[in-house]
Amino acid sequence: MSAPGSDRPVVLQLTDATIKFGGLTAVNQVSFELFQGDLFGLIGPNGAGKTTCFNLITGVYRPTSGKIAYQGNSIGGLPPNKICKLGIARTFQNIRLFGALSAIENVMVGGHLRDPSSLLSALSYFPRAIHETARLREQARELLRIVNLEDVAEVRSRDLPYGKQRRLEIARAMATGCNLILLDEPAAGMNPFEKEDLVKVVRRIRDEYQKTVLLIEHDMKFVMNLCERIVVLDHGEEIAQGPPEAIRNNPKVIEAYLGEAV
Repeated sequence: MSAPGSDRPVVLQLTDATIKFGGLTAVNQVSFELFQGDLFGLIGPNGAGKTTCFNLITGVYRPTSGKIAYQGNSIGGLPPNKICKLGIARTFQNIRLFGALSAIENVMVGGHLRDPSSLLSALSYFPRAIHETARLREQARELLRIVNLEDVAEVRSRDLPYGKQRRLEIARAMATGCNLILLDEPAAGMNPFEKEDLVKVVRRIRDEYQKTVLLIEHDMKFVMNLCERIVVLDHGEEIAQGPPEAIRNNPKVIEAYLGEAV
C-alpha cells in the first residue's frame, strides 16, 4: 500500500526528530512527512511538544538528534532567516504584528525578504527601489484580498479586530514567497463565523496558490473540517497519525486528548 500523497513531492520530512533541554526531552523521535499541497494538522494537549516541533522546523531550535529535511535537503540547525528564504514561513501563537504600521505595510515587510533592492538604493530613492516598493505594495494588496482584508489595507494593525490580525499574519507569511506555511493556532480567539471564514481562506491558499499547510490548533471541529491528515503528540511523542476519521476514533487519542470521540 502506497503512502498518502506518495504521487506528490515530499515537502517536509521529520525523521526521529528529538530535542532535549537539560534532562527534559521536549520532542522525542517524532517522524512524519508532508507532501506538496497537504493540509496537515499537528494536535495534542498543552505541553505535548507541538510548538517545539514548529521551532525545530523553522530553526529556532537545533535538534539534539534526528533529521529535518525540506524538499530533500537537511535544514536541521539552519538559522530562521535561511530557512525562511528556502520557502518556509510561519505565524505565531502570540500575534507579532507591527502595531503602528498599516495592514498593507505589515504585509510589505514580509515581501522585503524577496526584494532585490539594496538598502543603499532604497535610502537614496533610486528608481529601482521606487519600482520595487510599488511592486511590493501591489503584491501586498493581492495577498490582503486573498485573506479578505483588502478593505482594511490602510488601517493600523493594532486597530484591527483580533480575528483580522490573525489573517493579516497569514498574509504577511505568504508575502515571503513561501511554499510551506506553518500556522500556530490560527483560529485562537475567533468566533464561529470567523473560524468558518478562516477554513475557506486556508483551503483557498492551498487550492489556488499551491501552498502546503501545517497547522497547530486546539479547536477540534476546525481541525477535523480542514485537515486531511493529522499527527497527534502527547508528552513529546507521536501517539497517532492518519486521516481525521481515524484520529477522532483512536482510543489513545481519546484517552490522552479528546476525552470522547469528536
